[in-house]
Amino acid sequence: MAALLRTLLDEPAVPDPPRRVWRDWVLLAVAYPTVVVEGIVNVNATWRPFSTVLALAFVTMLLWRRTHPLAVLVGSLAFVMIAERLSQALYGEPFEYYSVAFVLLVPYALFRWASGRHMAIGLGLMVVMLVSMLAGDWTGIGDAIGGTLVFFFPAGLGLEVRQIVGNRERDREQVKLRERELLARELHDTVAHHVSAIAIRAQAGRVVGSDDPAGALDALAVIEQEASRTLAEMRSIVGTLRGTDPAELAPQPRLDDLRGLADPAPSVGNERQLVVNVTIADDVGDVGTAVETALYRLSQEAITNARRHARDATLVSVDVGRDGDAVRLIVHDDGRPSSQPTETTTGYGLVGMTERAHLLGGTLTAGPCTEKGWRVEASIPRQAVGR
Repeated sequence: MAALLRTLLDEPAVPDPPRRVWRDWVLLAVAYPTVVVEGIVNVNATWRPFSTVLALAFVTMLLWRRTHPLAVLVGSLAFVMIAERLSQALYGEPFEYYSVAFVLLVPYALFRWASGRHMAIGLGLMVVMLVSMLAGDWTGIGDAIGGTLVFFFPAGLGLEVRQIVGNRERDREQVKLRERELLARELHDTVAHHVSAIAIRAQAGRVVGSDDPAGALDALAVIEQEASRTLAEMRSIVGTLRGTDPAELAPQPRLDDLRGLADPAPSVGNERQLVVNVTIADDVGDVGTAVETALYRLSQEAITNARRHARDATLVSVDVGRDGDAVRLIVHDDGRPSSQPTETTTGYGLVGMTERAHLLGGTLTAGPCTEKGWRVEASIPRQAVGR
C-alpha cells in the first residue's frame, strides 16, 4: 500500500497542457451570459449584484484550470465556501447561485492535468469542503449521497481520460520504438555484410600480396569502397535504437524487390479484386541500402492498409521516382474517400511509417484524396541522413 501511495504521489503532471483552446472561448461565451441572466432573474439569489461580480470573476479564473489546476481549485473552493458562509451568516439561507455549477470543471482539470501530489492535496480539500457544506446544510442522506456523487464524478472522469490518453501515447511510443529497432536491425545487417566483405578482401590481399602486387592493390581498392559505404550506413544508425534480437540472416529488401509486390491480376476467388501496380522510374539511380529497405517497407505497409481498409478499391498504384536529392514514393488506391483510418484513430501503422521516414531524414504524409481513394506520400534523401 505504501509503495502504491508513493507511486501515485510521484506521478508527474501531464507535460505541456494546452493553455487556451477554442472550447475555452465557447465556455466564456456561454458562462458570462448565464451568470448575468441569473443575477437578474434569480430572485432567491442572495446579495445578487455582489454575487454576480464574484461569479464572473470565478468563471474567468477557469481559463487557467489546465496550467494551474490546484491554484484554480483552491480559489474555486474558497469562493464557494466563503459565499456559503456569508449567506448563512447574513441571511440565514444557503448560497443559491446555480451558475456556480461551473466549478465542476475544476476537479476534472485537476485530475486530468495535475501531478499526483497536487491531486492528493486537491482531493483532501474537496473532502473537507464537502463535509463542511453537508454539516452546515444537512437535508438528508439521499441529498448527501447525490451531492457527493455529482461533486466527485468530474474528478473520476478526468482521471479516466488521463489514463486513456496516457495509454494511447505509450502505445504510440512503443510503435516508434519497434520501428527504430527494426530499422537498426536492418542497418546492422547491411553494415555487417560490408564489414565481412572488407575482412575477406583483406585476407585475400595478404595471401596474394607477395606474388601479385596488382592483386593486392585491387583488394585495397575494394576495401576502400566497402569501407566508405560502411561509414555511410553507420551514419544512418545514429539516433536509432538497437534491439537485443539476433540479426536476421535473410538479405534485406532492395529497390528491385518492390516489383515483387505487384499483383497485376487478382487471384482466383479474391473477393476484393485488388490489383497492385508498381512503377519505378529509370532516373532513381543509386540510393542507400537503408533507403531501399525503407521504400520497400513503406510500400508493403501501405498496400496492406489498402487491402484491409480501402472500401471498394480495385487498384493500388506504387510509384517511385527521383525528386532532386530525394526519392519520392507515392502509394494510391482508388477506394472510397476517407476509406482508411487517420492518425487520430487507434491504428498505429501510420505512426510507424512516419517514424521510419523521419529517422532517415525524410517525411511522410497520408490521407484521403480530394476525389477518390487514399494516398501515402514519402520523400527520403537518396543517401539517408540518420536522426
